[in-house]
Amino acid sequence: MKIDVIGDVHGCYHELCHLFEELGYQNNQYAYIHPDGRIPVFVGDLTDRGPDSIKVIQLVYEMVVSQKVAKYVPGNHCNKLYRFFLENKVQHQHGLETTVAEYEALDKSTQEIVRKQFMTLYEEAPLYLQLPDANAIVAHAGIKKSYIGRQDKKVKTFVLYGDITGEFDEEGRPIRRDWAQQYHGDEWIVYGHTPVISPRIVHKTINIDTGCVFGNKLSAFRLPEQTTVSVPSKQPFMEEKFKSFPDD
Repeated sequence: MKIDVIGDVHGCYHELCHLFEELGYQNNQYAYIHPDGRIPVFVGDLTDRGPDSIKVIQLVYEMVVSQKVAKYVPGNHCNKLYRFFLENKVQHQHGLETTVAEYEALDKSTQEIVRKQFMTLYEEAPLYLQLPDANAIVAHAGIKKSYIGRQDKKVKTFVLYGDITGEFDEEGRPIRRDWAQQYHGDEWIVYGHTPVISPRIVHKTINIDTGCVFGNKLSAFRLPEQTTVSVPSKQPFMEEKFKSFPDD
């Protein structure tokens, strides 16, 4: 199995299309297909903050659900949008407000189509993907080795939000432990969630959220090649949004 794991898109539709082209995919009008049968895997957080969340939903739905030429795992922003579509009380902040504004600008019939597409995409998605043929596990915010194979609430919180401590920094962002330092498994753990300037490899883990929506780049990790491909962002650069690690 040859896969291309794509980092957090966050509504950056044009950069996603550009990345597919750089990866050698061809547009068949509805989806991007690779001539060698490579499978794109979306690492979650498709929407919020960026300019074209609805287009991203429509494209990913087409590729994952309709044509079954791609795979997807949900992120925390996906979870929040799903709860919005369930009409749960969620705060329209931290990026959700941009997706809601796009959605509410649609006519009612298109709204219903998009809502059903996203809810189907989310409901059919696994919490994380085990891909033995690629020797990889894809989870939005990563996963501990001891959690692999489990589906309980503790694991769900970890794969959506990371190894959170329950505390917050001076900017109000959740403080997370650097779980990758303790991972010593043989399978690749491919994840995103925390924006980094360049793909970060620790042991056999790689963070490929290179902060496209914050003006850096959109990245993919290719297996079995173990290479990364990135395209530049069209968004304004926001240096303060990127995480640095003392041991890097």
